[in-house]
Amino acid sequence: MKSVAKYCGLVLASCLLCCADSFQGTDCTQIKALSPQAASGVYVIQPPGLNTPLQVYCEMRSDGGWTVFQRRSGEALSFERKWAEYKEGFGNLTDDHWLGLEKVLSLTKTKNWTLRVDLWDHEGSTVFAQYNNFRLGNEEAAFKLHVGTYSGTAGDAIRGAFAGVDQNGSGFSTSDRDNDGCNPCIFGDIAINECTFSEGGGWWYSRCGSASLNSHWHPYGDHTWWSSGVYWSTWKTSAPYSLKATRMMIKSM
Repeated sequence: MKSVAKYCGLVLASCLLCCADSFQGTDCTQIKALSPQAASGVYVIQPPGLNTPLQVYCEMRSDGGWTVFQRRSGEALSFERKWAEYKEGFGNLTDDHWLGLEKVLSLTKTKNWTLRVDLWDHEGSTVFAQYNNFRLGNEEAAFKLHVGTYSGTAGDAIRGAFAGVDQNGSGFSTSDRDNDGCNPCIFGDIAINECTFSEGGGWWYSRCGSASLNSHWHPYGDHTWWSSGVYWSTWKTSAPYSLKATRMMIKSM
Protein backbone atom coordinates (compact mmCIF):
# COMPACT_ATOMS: atom_id res chain seq x y z
CA MET A 1 0.00 0.00 0.00
CA LYS A 2 2.87 2.37 0.79
CA SER A 3 4.32 1.98 -2.70
CA VAL A 4 0.90 2.58 -4.28
CA ALA A 5 0.38 5.71 -2.16
CA LYS A 6 3.84 6.98 -3.08
CA TYR A 7 3.11 6.40 -6.78
CA CYS A 8 -0.23 8.20 -6.53
CA GLY A 9 1.46 11.11 -4.78
CA LEU A 10 4.01 11.41 -7.58
CA VAL A 11 1.25 11.29 -10.20
CA LEU A 12 -0.70 13.99 -8.36
CA ALA A 13 2.36 16.23 -8.11
CA SER A 14 3.02 15.72 -11.81
CA CYS A 15 -0.57 16.61 -12.67
CA LEU A 16 -0.41 19.77 -10.58
CA LEU A 17 2.65 20.90 -12.49
CA CYS A 18 0.94 20.08 -15.78
CA CYS A 19 -2.13 22.06 -14.79
CA ALA A 20 0.11 25.01 -13.90
CA ASP A 21 1.78 24.97 -17.33
CA SER A 22 -0.60 27.58 -18.72
CA PHE A 23 0.45 29.96 -15.95
CA GLN A 24 4.18 29.29 -16.10
CA GLY A 25 6.80 31.76 -17.21
CA THR A 26 10.38 32.59 -16.41
CA ASP A 27 9.16 34.87 -13.59
CA CYS A 28 6.06 36.65 -12.30
CA THR A 29 6.76 39.66 -14.51
CA GLN A 30 6.52 37.56 -17.67
CA ILE A 31 3.37 35.81 -16.46
CA LYS A 32 1.66 39.17 -15.89
CA ALA A 33 2.81 40.44 -19.28
CA LEU A 34 1.43 37.36 -21.06
CA SER A 35 -1.78 37.26 -19.00
CA PRO A 36 -2.70 40.83 -17.94
CA GLN A 37 -5.73 39.59 -16.00
CA ALA A 38 -3.71 37.09 -13.94
CA ALA A 39 -4.55 37.26 -10.23
CA SER A 40 -2.11 37.26 -7.35
CA GLY A 41 -1.28 33.79 -6.07
CA VAL A 42 1.13 30.87 -6.23
CA TYR A 43 2.60 30.12 -9.66
CA VAL A 44 5.20 27.77 -11.08
CA ILE A 45 8.09 29.56 -12.78
CA GLN A 46 11.15 28.34 -14.68
CA PRO A 47 14.02 30.85 -14.42
CA PRO A 48 16.71 30.60 -17.13
CA GLY A 49 19.53 28.25 -16.20
CA LEU A 50 17.53 26.47 -13.49
CA ASN A 51 16.95 22.73 -14.00
CA THR A 52 13.79 22.46 -11.93
CA PRO A 53 10.81 24.86 -11.71
CA LEU A 54 10.05 26.92 -8.60
CA GLN A 55 6.82 27.68 -6.84
CA VAL A 56 6.59 31.37 -5.89
CA TYR A 57 3.93 33.83 -4.81
CA CYS A 58 3.27 36.42 -7.52
CA GLU A 59 1.86 39.77 -6.47
CA MET A 60 0.07 40.98 -9.60
CA ARG A 61 -0.08 44.76 -9.65
CA SER A 62 -0.91 47.37 -12.29
CA ASP A 63 2.84 47.98 -12.71
CA GLY A 64 3.59 44.30 -13.37
CA GLY A 65 4.08 40.93 -11.72
CA TRP A 66 6.27 40.87 -8.62
CA THR A 67 7.90 37.80 -7.03
CA VAL A 68 7.46 37.96 -3.25
CA PHE A 69 10.46 36.69 -1.30
CA GLN A 70 9.70 37.99 2.19
CA ARG A 71 6.40 38.58 3.98
CA ARG A 72 5.75 39.19 7.69
CA SER A 73 2.47 40.08 9.34
CA GLY A 74 2.86 38.88 12.92
CA GLU A 75 4.66 36.55 15.28
CA ALA A 76 3.10 33.23 14.21
CA LEU A 77 6.09 32.38 12.00
CA SER A 78 9.46 32.68 13.71
CA PHE A 79 12.24 34.30 11.70
CA GLU A 80 14.81 33.18 14.28
CA ARG A 81 16.45 30.80 11.81
CA LYS A 82 19.96 29.68 10.99
CA TRP A 83 21.93 29.94 7.75
CA ALA A 84 20.63 26.73 6.13
CA GLU A 85 16.97 27.78 6.52
CA TYR A 86 17.57 31.29 5.21
CA LYS A 87 19.39 29.74 2.28
CA GLU A 88 16.61 27.23 1.45
CA GLY A 89 13.54 29.19 2.60
CA PHE A 90 10.76 28.63 5.13
CA GLY A 91 7.09 29.37 5.77
CA ASN A 92 3.98 29.14 3.58
CA LEU A 93 3.97 30.94 0.22
CA THR A 94 0.38 32.13 0.74
CA ASP A 95 1.21 33.49 4.19
CA ASP A 96 4.31 34.72 6.01
CA HIS A 97 7.46 33.28 4.47
CA TRP A 98 11.05 33.67 3.32
CA LEU A 99 11.55 32.32 -0.21
CA GLY A 100 15.24 31.48 0.24
CA LEU A 101 18.49 33.20 -0.66
CA GLU A 102 19.45 30.47 -3.12
CA LYS A 103 16.18 30.87 -5.02
CA VAL A 104 16.47 34.66 -5.13
CA LEU A 105 20.04 34.30 -6.38
CA SER A 106 18.85 31.92 -9.13
CA LEU A 107 16.18 34.42 -10.19
CA THR A 108 18.46 37.45 -10.29
CA LYS A 109 21.39 35.91 -12.18
CA THR A 110 19.87 37.14 -15.44
CA LYS A 111 18.01 40.33 -16.42
CA ASN A 112 17.86 43.55 -14.42
CA TRP A 113 15.70 43.49 -11.31
CA THR A 114 13.87 46.03 -9.18
CA LEU A 115 13.41 45.50 -5.43
CA ARG A 116 10.32 46.88 -3.71
CA VAL A 117 9.95 46.96 0.08
CA ASP A 118 6.44 47.60 1.47
CA LEU A 119 6.07 48.59 5.14
CA TRP A 120 3.03 48.91 7.42
CA ASP A 121 2.91 50.42 10.90
CA HIS A 122 0.45 49.66 13.71
CA GLU A 123 -1.54 52.84 13.05
CA GLY A 124 -2.60 51.93 9.51
CA SER A 125 -0.02 53.86 7.50
CA THR A 126 2.02 52.31 4.71
CA VAL A 127 5.12 53.39 2.76
CA PHE A 128 7.49 51.80 0.27
CA ALA A 129 11.12 51.83 -0.81
CA GLN A 130 12.15 50.82 -4.31
CA TYR A 131 15.63 50.09 -5.68
CA ASN A 132 16.74 49.36 -9.23
CA ASN A 133 19.59 46.99 -10.16
CA PHE A 134 18.88 44.56 -7.32
CA ARG A 135 20.97 41.38 -7.15
CA LEU A 136 22.67 39.02 -4.72
CA GLY A 137 26.17 37.58 -4.66
CA ASN A 138 26.72 33.83 -4.44
CA GLU A 139 26.97 31.87 -1.20
CA GLU A 140 30.76 32.17 -1.13
CA ALA A 141 30.20 35.95 -1.01
CA ALA A 142 27.58 35.47 1.75
CA PHE A 143 24.75 36.40 -0.66
CA LYS A 144 26.02 39.98 -0.68
CA LEU A 145 23.31 42.60 -1.25
CA HIS A 146 23.56 44.98 -4.23
CA VAL A 147 21.00 47.74 -4.88
CA GLY A 148 21.00 50.74 -7.20
CA THR A 149 19.11 54.02 -7.12
CA TYR A 150 16.43 54.50 -4.43
CA SER A 151 12.93 55.94 -4.89
CA GLY A 152 9.85 55.86 -2.68
CA THR A 153 8.30 57.22 0.50
CA ALA A 154 10.04 55.18 3.23
CA GLY A 155 13.52 56.65 2.92
CA ASP A 156 16.72 54.84 1.94
CA ALA A 157 17.35 52.84 5.13
CA ILE A 158 19.53 50.30 3.30
CA ARG A 159 22.16 53.00 2.80
CA GLY A 160 21.52 54.16 6.31
CA ALA A 161 20.08 56.84 8.51
CA PHE A 162 23.56 57.36 9.99
CA ALA A 163 27.08 57.47 8.55
CA GLY A 164 29.01 54.19 8.42
CA VAL A 165 26.07 51.78 8.45
CA ASP A 166 25.50 51.30 4.71
CA GLN A 167 24.03 47.81 4.17
CA ASN A 168 24.44 47.98 0.39
CA GLY A 169 27.32 45.63 -0.41
CA SER A 170 27.02 43.72 2.87
CA GLY A 171 26.88 39.96 3.24
CA PHE A 172 23.97 38.16 4.89
CA SER A 173 24.30 37.26 8.58
CA THR A 174 22.56 34.71 10.79
CA SER A 175 23.21 33.55 14.35
CA ASP A 176 25.53 30.83 13.04
CA ARG A 177 27.16 32.82 10.19
CA ASP A 178 28.43 36.31 11.10
CA ASN A 179 29.20 38.78 8.28
CA ASP A 180 28.18 42.08 9.91
CA GLY A 181 31.57 43.81 10.23
CA CYS A 182 31.34 44.26 14.02
CA ASN A 183 34.51 43.39 15.92
CA PRO A 184 33.02 44.91 18.01
CA CYS A 185 30.60 47.71 17.10
CA ILE A 186 30.40 50.37 19.81
CA PHE A 187 27.06 52.07 20.51
CA GLY A 188 27.56 54.46 23.39
CA ASP A 189 28.70 52.26 26.27
CA ILE A 190 27.52 49.03 24.59
CA ALA A 191 29.82 46.79 22.53
CA ILE A 192 28.25 44.37 20.02
CA ASN A 193 30.18 41.57 18.30
CA GLU A 194 27.22 40.08 16.42
CA CYS A 195 24.16 42.07 15.32
CA THR A 196 22.03 38.92 15.22
CA PHE A 197 22.58 38.50 18.98
CA SER A 198 20.76 41.74 19.82
CA GLU A 199 18.49 42.11 16.78
CA GLY A 200 17.69 38.52 15.86
CA GLY A 201 16.76 36.94 12.54
CA GLY A 202 18.93 37.00 9.44
CA TRP A 203 19.77 40.16 7.49
CA TRP A 204 22.35 42.11 5.52
CA TYR A 205 23.76 43.75 8.64
CA SER A 206 26.53 46.33 8.30
CA ARG A 207 27.63 47.52 11.72
CA CYS A 208 24.04 46.51 12.45
CA GLY A 209 22.45 49.25 10.29
CA SER A 210 19.22 51.18 9.81
CA ALA A 211 17.02 48.42 8.37
CA SER A 212 16.16 44.98 9.70
CA LEU A 213 12.92 43.29 8.60
CA ASN A 214 13.60 39.80 9.96
CA SER A 215 14.29 40.80 13.58
CA HIS A 216 12.11 40.14 16.63
CA TRP A 217 8.46 41.04 15.90
CA HIS A 218 6.73 43.23 18.51
CA PRO A 219 2.98 43.83 18.98
CA TYR A 220 1.45 47.32 19.10
CA GLY A 221 2.75 49.42 21.98
CA ASP A 222 5.63 47.03 22.67
CA HIS A 223 8.18 48.49 20.33
CA THR A 224 11.95 48.34 20.39
CA TRP A 225 14.79 49.14 22.68
CA TRP A 226 17.88 50.51 20.99
CA SER A 227 18.10 47.78 18.35
CA SER A 228 15.52 44.98 18.67
CA GLY A 229 12.45 44.96 16.42
CA VAL A 230 11.30 45.04 12.81
CA TYR A 231 12.52 48.46 11.76
CA TRP A 232 13.21 50.80 8.85
CA SER A 233 14.79 53.75 10.59
CA THR A 234 14.43 56.33 7.81
CA TRP A 235 10.64 56.10 8.16
CA LYS A 236 10.04 55.87 11.92
CA THR A 237 12.79 58.22 13.00
CA SER A 238 11.57 59.90 16.21
CA ALA A 239 11.81 56.85 18.49
CA PRO A 240 12.48 53.11 18.37
CA TYR A 241 9.54 51.55 16.55
CA SER A 242 8.78 47.97 15.50
CA LEU A 243 6.71 47.67 12.33
CA LYS A 244 3.50 45.66 12.03
CA ALA A 245 4.04 44.10 8.59
CA THR A 246 6.58 43.97 5.78
CA ARG A 247 6.89 42.62 2.26
CA MET A 248 9.88 42.36 -0.06
CA MET A 249 9.43 41.52 -3.72
CA ILE A 250 11.27 41.78 -7.02
CA LYS A 251 10.32 42.47 -10.63
CA SER A 252 12.40 41.89 -13.75
CA MET A 253 12.93 44.80 -16.14
